[in-house]
Amino acid sequence: MILTVTLNTALDVTYRVPALRPHTSHRVTDVRERPGGKGLNVARVLAALGHEVTVTGFVGGATGRVVQEQLTGTAGVVDALLPITGTTRRTVAVVDARTGDTTQLNEPGPVIAPAEWSAFQEAYEGLLAGADAVALCGSLPPGVPVGAYAGLVRTARAAGVPVLLDTSGEALRRGVAARPDIIKPNADELAELTGSHEPLRATQDARRRGARSVVASLGAEGLIAATPEGRWRATPPARVSGNPTGAGDSASAGLLSGLVEQLPWPARLTRAVALSAATVLSPTAGEFERPAYEQLLNRITVTGEATAA
Repeated sequence: MILTVTLNTALDVTYRVPALRPHTSHRVTDVRERPGGKGLNVARVLAALGHEVTVTGFVGGATGRVVQEQLTGTAGVVDALLPITGTTRRTVAVVDARTGDTTQLNEPGPVIAPAEWSAFQEAYEGLLAGADAVALCGSLPPGVPVGAYAGLVRTARAAGVPVLLDTSGEALRRGVAARPDIIKPNADELAELTGSHEPLRATQDARRRGARSVVASLGAEGLIAATPEGRWRATPPARVSGNPTGAGDSASAGLLSGLVEQLPWPARLTRAVALSAATVLSPTAGEFERPAYEQLLNRITVTGEATAA
């Protein structure tokens, strides 16, 4: 079983409009909803790849009930979300059908009470006992300590469970010091962490700060990875346009599934880039187009070299 943690869950709403223009009214041509937050996105992709997944984090209020109702119908995903008194946030993606561009609106998360945070930590430790790997993903809702991910990484390491960490800012800086197995920042997050805007140098610096492996997203240009086994770059055959919501989470799912399946790093990166591009092509935020994914698998270019033994 793979465990994914989403402390700031959401209900993702996608609107499609013929053309998005400021200061005007718009007729929405299509509306789609699905459970969101980075860890839930990762879980859905992992389940589609055939892995058993348990999701945990916080959920509350009417929006939270919708999230859990929709999770019930997701094959391969077990709901272990903890109830809170606050209300789960929503995110709104507005897709311009003319250009393919997306405008994202993210609500703030609910405040987590100290007792709710304590209950989560206890539940998390119990869930680790049956996990092959864990993904810690996304922003921290108000009330959760900024060093929360660092503590969760240490708990997983003590249990012998490999950890992928995907967050940003101070939460990432502190989390890296706890020595996660993989971190997956985007280029801006990596630059903020290390102070370097040169991706190769920045990935190496992030490893020195504590991460065992660093896989950085370069957006439409693919991924770059620095690991104990070597350094690689994986690129898609061409730039794809569409809704990028969840594309990075699909990449995380590819990396995590590759870790559990013990794939070599080039194969993990190929899967991650193909999933990410296929997610951009999907009409619904955070889901991937399987035919596109299967076609892309044979078209990803991976360059680099393994570290000499």
